[in-house]
Amino acid sequence: MVLLLVLLLYYSYNPSQSTLFPKCPFYSFTGLYCPGCGSQRAIHKFLHGDIFEGLKHNFIIMVLPMVLIYDWSVILFNKYSNQKIKNILHYSKVTYSIFIIILLFWILRNLSFYPFSILAP
Repeated sequence: MVLLLVLLLYYSYNPSQSTLFPKCPFYSFTGLYCPGCGSQRAIHKFLHGDIFEGLKHNFIIMVLPMVLIYDWSVILFNKYSNQKIKNILHYSKVTYSIFIIILLFWILRNLSFYPFSILAP
């Protein structure tokens, strides 16, 4: 229920034009983009069906739904099935890989030359 209310809020108000949404503290203090910068604007664009414009704000945000869908699917499968499957997200190598991808995204989106400049929100 709370998730639906939050999504309705992001649908109704554009974070680029509203003071209702918090600004990134990391960007405010350093002038550098964090991995989450642009996420609020991306969610707003996605909810309005503008996927490509949303990706311009934060490309890596697309990893989150994939990880959540996979995780919930494994949980539900294991709960309602006689067979059990292992969740690869619980392996340390996968966790470290995701961490490295996010860290690389963080570094690369702050480089001001092409092609990395397109990662900036």
